[in-house]
Amino acid sequence: MKILMVLTSHDELGNTGKKTGLWLEEFASPYYTFKDAGAEIVLASPKGGQPPIDPRSDEMKCQTIATLRFKIDAAAKDQFAATERLDSVSQSDFDTVFYPGGHGPMWDLAEDRHSKILIESFLAAEKPIALVCHAPAALRHVKTASGAPLVSGRNITGFANTEEAVMELTDVVPFLLEDELKKLGGFYSKGEDMAEHVVVDGLLITGQNPKSSAAAAELLLKKLA
Repeated sequence: MKILMVLTSHDELGNTGKKTGLWLEEFASPYYTFKDAGAEIVLASPKGGQPPIDPRSDEMKCQTIATLRFKIDAAAKDQFAATERLDSVSQSDFDTVFYPGGHGPMWDLAEDRHSKILIESFLAAEKPIALVCHAPAALRHVKTASGAPLVSGRNITGFANTEEAVMELTDVVPFLLEDELKKLGGFYSKGEDMAEHVVVDGLLITGQNPKSSAAAAELLLKKLA
């Protein structure tokens, strides 16, 4: 079992002068879910190399067993620091792909041509994919074989407008993910703010927020089985 994880390379939080990136829990929880299941994991990002971590996700209040494990895992940290360039990986080499969130994907993966092609190729090959929190932004320009938006007519979730308001970033992000998924024709649903909520629609698995990342990873493994 070989799993690709696609991480953001974007580290600027709009025009705020603050830093962003991936949300650490959304990487660490799925990473160890896959690793403990015996999977071979490859990490990729648009620019390759070290992906940025949102500093807020590294605060003590956001630590989990998985994030603490990552901090003392030298091999995992070395792998994280040397991600492959996204344009160098191919769907044919993997069984599935997982996209962690954080605000970074709203800027880069939402518009990345290589990411769009990659997702389309996974689904064309009838392989499952999973995206959590802000990572469903990467579906923004993804199309079906007929040219329709992939999201159209699908059950889906992602970071909610109310959660963005709690983060006080409603006017900072380039678009509101919940609104965008609905605009594309998705049947959007949400659970309670910052609580686990995962939606499965065929080969597509989406999670609402950081608390949904481990469950999304576990459901992805079940799909592979």
